Amino acid sequence: MTWRGERVTSLTVEIPDIVLSGERQRQNSEAGGAALPRLTTTVPREYVHRASHAEVFLTGGERLDESRFALTGQWPRTHTFFTSGGTCHDPLQAAETIRQTGLFLAHAGFDVPLDHQFLMWDLHITTHPEQQEIGVRPSELTILVNCLDLVRKGKRLAEFRMEMEIERAGLPCAAGGGRFTCVSAATYRRLRATTAKQPSNRRHPQRLVPPEVVGRTLPTEVVLATTDRPGRWLLDPDPRHPILFEHATDHYPGMVLLEAARQAAIAHSAPLTMEPLSMHAEFHRYAEYEAPVWIEVYALPEAGSDRTGLRIVGTQRDRDVFTATVHGQLTAPQPPLPLVGDTAG
Repeated sequence: MTWRGERVTSLTVEIPDIVLSGERQRQNSEAGGAALPRLTTTVPREYVHRASHAEVFLTGGERLDESRFALTGQWPRTHTFFTSGGTCHDPLQAAETIRQTGLFLAHAGFDVPLDHQFLMWDLHITTHPEQQEIGVRPSELTILVNCLDLVRKGKRLAEFRMEMEIERAGLPCAAGGGRFTCVSAATYRRLRATTAKQPSNRRHPQRLVPPEVVGRTLPTEVVLATTDRPGRWLLDPDPRHPILFEHATDHYPGMVLLEAARQAAIAHSAPLTMEPLSMHAEFHRYAEYEAPVWIEVYALPEAGSDRTGLRIVGTQRDRDVFTATVHGQLTAPQPPLPLVGDTAG
C-alpha cells in the first residue's frame, strides 16, 4: 500500500474539545491575542475504548477516500507494560495500535455509536525490528489503513476488515490488520446473557510462571500458571493489572489472550531467547472468567536454525477459544552484565 502524494479528500477526525471554537478564536483575536495553534493531542479515549488518556496511541487522522485513511500516532519511549526488555518497541504495542485503529475508525470514520460493542474475530501483525528501535524521542507514526468487506445493516456499519501499514520516519515498521463486528449495547446484552464478574485476584498465585521464563520483568505481568504437563499452561492473569484490565469486562480481553500466546511461545523456546516477529490470532468464542482456559503450544516446521514457528491453542470446556501462530527469531541468551567492581579473579 503506497499512498504517497495522494490528495486528501476530506477530514475524518474532528475533535472540537481540543481546539478553540471559531467563535472563541474570533473573540481572542478581537481582544488582541493571537489565535492559538492546533496542537498535537491524542484522539478521544472513548473512541478507542480506553479509560486512561495515557494508553491512547492515536493522535489524529484524515480520510483519503470512502474506505482509506491516513492516521497519525505516537509510541512513547517507555511504557509500563509494552516493553520488550531491550532497545526496541514491543511487538504487542503494534497489536494494540491495530486494535485501537479499528475501534477509532468505526466511531470516527463510519459513525458507529460510542455505546456499541465490538467483537474482534482475528488480528495479525508483522514487525520490522530494524525500524522498531527506540530513539531519543517518542516514535511518531503514520498509519495507512484500508477498510475492506464493509457490511451494513440499514445505514449502520455492522462488520468490516482492515489492513494497514505502520510507518515511522517514512519507513515501514509494522503491518497488520483485523476483522471486527459492531453490535448495539442491547444486542450485546442478549448475546452475552451472563452475570459473570471480573475476578478480583489470581486463582493460582502459587503456580505463577517465573517472569524471566516468559520474557517479562515483574510477576504482575505474567499471565500463565504452571501445570503438570510440559507445553501446557493455565491462563491466570492478575485482574488488577492496570493495562491488561484497563477497564472492567465480562470476559478475558483479546489482548490478554495475545499476551498469553506470546508468553507461551517464549517459554516453549527456552533456553533460547525468542523475539516474536509475526503473530496471527483468531478468536472463536469468548474466554469466560468462570472456567479454566488452557494454553498449549505445538511446534511448526520452520526453515533455519535461528527461526521458530509455533501454534498456540487456548481451550475452555474442551472447545477452542482462540488459536494463534507465532513466528520469531531465536538467539542465545545474553549473559548478565557484570556488576560494577567485579573482577576476573
